[in-house]
Amino acid sequence: MAINQHEQFCRIHGAGNKKPHDIDVMMDRVQTAVRPFPKAAMFELADEGFNSPFEQLVACIISIRTLDETTVIEARRLFEAARTPQQMVWLAPKEIEALISKSTFHEAKAPQIHTIARRIVDDYNGQLPCDSETIQSFRGVGVKCANLVLGISCNQPRVSADVHVHRITNRWGYIDTKTPEESSKALEEKLPKRYWVDINRLLVPFGKHICTGKLPYCSTCPILDMCQQVGVMGHR
Repeated sequence: MAINQHEQFCRIHGAGNKKPHDIDVMMDRVQTAVRPFPKAAMFELADEGFNSPFEQLVACIISIRTLDETTVIEARRLFEAARTPQQMVWLAPKEIEALISKSTFHEAKAPQIHTIARRIVDDYNGQLPCDSETIQSFRGVGVKCANLVLGISCNQPRVSADVHVHRITNRWGYIDTKTPEESSKALEEKLPKRYWVDINRLLVPFGKHICTGKLPYCSTCPILDMCQQVGVMGHR
């Protein structure tokens, strides 16, 4: 009896036919696959020169609940007016709000950014230290933003597992966790340190354009031969 295309795909690429994970090969393939796509917002801004710890922290705050393409535009606009804590405190919170008005929760983010800038000027001589405890001491700043800042600006090996990193590494069957926070800890135990920062840089665009939340593009995925496709109910 003839089988349809989906059944044939499942027979060829079923869990029993998968190769063991080779993270070096996987990361290399992902890097090639995401080359045509826009970079994750904070990495794109860093490549444009907005790579100080303060600028990266501000960009991460702007990015919360905001699309990457909007984050990049709003961060650029704000940094045209102020790039350092000293410059930022000269802006009124309402001025900051107007400059980041397209970001979600901009009414709350503007005074938050202003307060952080003031504290850095008053307590740290205008220089945000590359220290996780210090960065997380600012109200509304969690471990994910802190790890991104430390990884991108300070060259510290830090894992920042957002929804894409969490979903994809669990879908691969590389880890088995329930939350992004659990995924960060699991990846710190298993993932080679050389990939701790790159896992976010690469899997954000990979998750947006290939290994999507619903109906991932499994048929053209470069990782298919090693991916366990955990929880995948349908695909393209």
